[in-house]
Amino acid sequence: MAFLDTAGSPSRLLILNGNPGTQTLCAAMAERIAERARAGGHSVRLVHLSALTFDANLKEGYRQRMDWEPDLQAVAESLTWCDRLVIVHPLWWGSAPARLKGLFDRVLMPGFGFEYIEGKALPKPLLSGRKARVVITSDTPTVFLKWVYGNGWVKVLRRQILAFCGFKDLKVMYCAPVRGATPERLKGYVDRAPAILD
Repeated sequence: MAFLDTAGSPSRLLILNGNPGTQTLCAAMAERIAERARAGGHSVRLVHLSALTFDANLKEGYRQRMDWEPDLQAVAESLTWCDRLVIVHPLWWGSAPARLKGLFDRVLMPGFGFEYIEGKALPKPLLSGRKARVVITSDTPTVFLKWVYGNGWVKVLRRQILAFCGFKDLKVMYCAPVRGATPERLKGYVDRAPAILD
C-alpha cells in the first residue's frame, strides 16, 4: 500500500524534524522529504522542533493538565489536519531526544491522542485513519541497533505511542552510521530520505 494517496486526491503531510538542534542532517532530510511531497502535489506542513517554544516537562503527569503553549496548539492542529505523519529524528542513548519525547508527552494527552473508556482496559485512539513513517539517524550501525540492542525505541514509538493513538502502516528508515560518515555518505542519506514516501 502506497504511503501517499495515489488515487487522485493529494495527501496532507505533517513532517516533523525531531532534532532539537539547528542546521542538522535531520533538518536537511526533512526538507528534502517536504520538497519531494510538494513536487508530487501533496499539501505539506514542515515543523522543526528547534523552532518550537514549549515546556517539555509534563510536570504533574495526567493529574493536572498543563495548558498548551501557542506552538503546541499549532502542532496539535497540524496533527488533526494531517492524514500522513513523517518524523525524522536522531537516536540519542537508544531513544528520541528528550525534547522530542517531551513534545509527545505534552501533545498526545488524554482527550487528544486517546480517550479512556470506562470499563475498558485499553483506551480509544483519537488519531485513527492516519499513516506514519519514521526516519532515524544513528551512530550505531543498524545491525547492532536491531540485533544487539533490540531496537527498543522503535518498538515503543510504533506500539506504545503512534499505534496507541491510532496511527497505522508505520515503516521505519534507518540511516547509519552518521559518526565518521564522509560528506558523500551524508549527502546520500539526504538524497535517500524521500524514499520513505514510497
